[in-house]
Amino acid sequence: MQCGLQSAECGFEGMRMHLLIKHSFDEILLQLTRVGLSAQPTSPRKVLFRGERAGEISSYVAGWLAGKGKAVIVLDGANRFDPYTVSSLARRAWIPPEKLLKSIRIARAFTCYQMATLMGEQLTSLLRREETAELRQRPWVILLGPLTTFLDEDVSEREVRPLFERSLREIEEMASKEIPFLLFQSSGFSENPPFAKGGLGRLRNSKRAYLMRRLFQFSDLAWRISLEDEEPRMILEKGVTKLQVENRRLKNL
Repeated sequence: MQCGLQSAECGFEGMRMHLLIKHSFDEILLQLTRVGLSAQPTSPRKVLFRGERAGEISSYVAGWLAGKGKAVIVLDGANRFDPYTVSSLARRAWIPPEKLLKSIRIARAFTCYQMATLMGEQLTSLLRREETAELRQRPWVILLGPLTTFLDEDVSEREVRPLFERSLREIEEMASKEIPFLLFQSSGFSENPPFAKGGLGRLRNSKRAYLMRRLFQFSDLAWRISLEDEEPRMILEKGVTKLQVENRRLKNL
């Protein structure tokens, strides 16, 4: 099976699940978009969100960005992108669902080889196409399940490690050109940060546990998604947000 590229404009009638996002999560998105990642060299360009229901939340984020007039590219390695979430968000905002869905391009991968191709040459091609179509507007790239296909134990460790590292280098190069990346990785890890003892949950005894540690290290900001309450909570695990910098500045006045 080959990785498929398509518009997200498909089957948007109905809603399979309601997704409640706390206002604080919207504030995180506002900080990332208002700062203007291309305007500030120190702005985070690789932001990791890990935890429960990452697929649904990434779908919400894609719709949220599209609603702000952003072009969005989703590289889905977990097969979890949900256009119904985007449609529901559009209806609540009184926006025709098809308008948001047309702003989101989806490329899916089912093997680590396909995912590596998506994160490299195919993404480069997509970025060129979107920048031309949107008058050189830089699209936002969502990596959904960037680790998922690399956890396939049918693929040898000798192949996985260099393939994953090559993919990260290509993403790093694009991020250095002011392309913003949001990475969403689903559960499979414990409450602790990946670098902490026991912080890898079900992957703790896996030979591939280092992949999450590497992804965590690779990211500029890292948030953990917790669904302990009725609504998702975002817990900052790595990095400093613009709001924290501003609070520190005010305290020093």
